[in-house]
Amino acid sequence: MTLKKGIIAILGLIIAATLFAACIGSGPAATEVDTLDREGYPITLPTEIGSIISIGPSNTEILVELGFGDQIIATDIWSDGVAGIAGDIAVLDMMALDAEFIIDADPDVIFIAGMTRTQGDDHPLRVVEDAGISVLYIPVATSIAEILEDIQFISDVLDVQERGQSLVASMEAEMAAIANIAETISMPRTVYFEISPAPFMWAVGGGNFQNEMLELVGAINILADETAWISVSDEMFLMHNPDVILTSVDFLDDPIAEIMARPGWDVVSAVQDGNIFRLATDASSRQSHNIIIALWEMARAIYPEYFN
Repeated sequence: MTLKKGIIAILGLIIAATLFAACIGSGPAATEVDTLDREGYPITLPTEIGSIISIGPSNTEILVELGFGDQIIATDIWSDGVAGIAGDIAVLDMMALDAEFIIDADPDVIFIAGMTRTQGDDHPLRVVEDAGISVLYIPVATSIAEILEDIQFISDVLDVQERGQSLVASMEAEMAAIANIAETISMPRTVYFEISPAPFMWAVGGGNFQNEMLELVGAINILADETAWISVSDEMFLMHNPDVILTSVDFLDDPIAEIMARPGWDVVSAVQDGNIFRLATDASSRQSHNIIIALWEMARAIYPEYFN
């Protein structure tokens, strides 16, 4: 993957997504159950759900974990590699969904990421809903609490509430275990968490689930005072001199070597001490239960003496 495409992949999935909230209506169906989504908007569901279209990798990962991977009949390009879905299903462009294809596929329900509405249409699949297909927008979670709510909401829709509750409880137990260890850390370390490399550096700021993850493991995000995800200059980075650098970049052969080779960065403590670590990209950037994988990676990278 080229640098430009890699940057678009990362920023398109986690920066643009946060700018839009969910707003959905209800459409006709032969057999219906009227209810509300977790934000209070009315939705209409079929009494039985057999086939699903999942748009958005976080939604897809959650659906697979809840046991519905084999019921997904189409997905998006970013979900295409999620383990647990069939390899021969249709792959759609999540930013330009083919309503005609979706109507012809006739799923019982479509879960769709809120970021699909970034082109200004608050309901790009209204014609699909009017055709009698239940359309459920899932706003992209900006906090860990919202991720847990998404999981429970999806499990409620699919009538597998106990599976959702079990998954949420398991995540909460893992986070509690990490937090208990983090409370014993006497000297917190400062961290720079990069999501796009030079020459277009972007990093994690405050007010998002990734910053919460850093806080949970007992680290201090050097850009926590900034909003969401931020474009970073060399001067901004060097001013903070972090103890540890994390990167979730996966479209370079060796993102750690790229960081170490940047002009002027050799004066930074993290570079001098070799404290640069690569995180699993999907686990650290997608708002699903798999953030637990990234949390343990963060914890062990930043504080190996506590978490190993």
